[in-house]
Amino acid sequence: MLADDFEFESEFPPDDNEFRNPFDEGIPPANEDLDEKEVKVAGVFEQRDQTGLQPSAFVVLLRDAQGRAVPIWIGRFEAMAISLALEGTTADRPLPYDMFYNVITRMGATIDRILIDDLWNNTYYAKITISYDRKTLDADSRPSDAIALALRAKAPIYVAEAVLQKAGVREEE
Repeated sequence: MLADDFEFESEFPPDDNEFRNPFDEGIPPANEDLDEKEVKVAGVFEQRDQTGLQPSAFVVLLRDAQGRAVPIWIGRFEAMAISLALEGTTADRPLPYDMFYNVITRMGATIDRILIDDLWNNTYYAKITISYDRKTLDADSRPSDAIALALRAKAPIYVAEAVLQKAGVREEE
């Protein structure tokens, strides 16, 4: 089959050199059918390699009201950003999460919530819900970035029940 045999329709609007605000697109709010559970960040932990041959791994631990914990492996930089927010401290210079939060709030928008809504091939997926001018926008995000932003905005964090069932573990008492 040749490329000429395919019909291609662009997903992009016609090029009319006009800025399109994504808030004007009528994007629906977060999916209400996911049976979302609010979670709290229990902490960020470093897992060191006993042999010293491998670099450290970092985990952010989320916990729901039923005692289920969801460990999400994250990078060193994200671990630092989440830890700073948990401690209520800031870096000497603004991190990208601080800058993004500042831009959003100075525009008059709010970060309403984040949702970790999927787990596929050991990769978590998240959405950040932003409200502006009585409209909402769900932006795709890595969970670690969404968590770092939610902590700065003091926004609630939710995990879909299906993700909790796949990845949640009962903590030892």
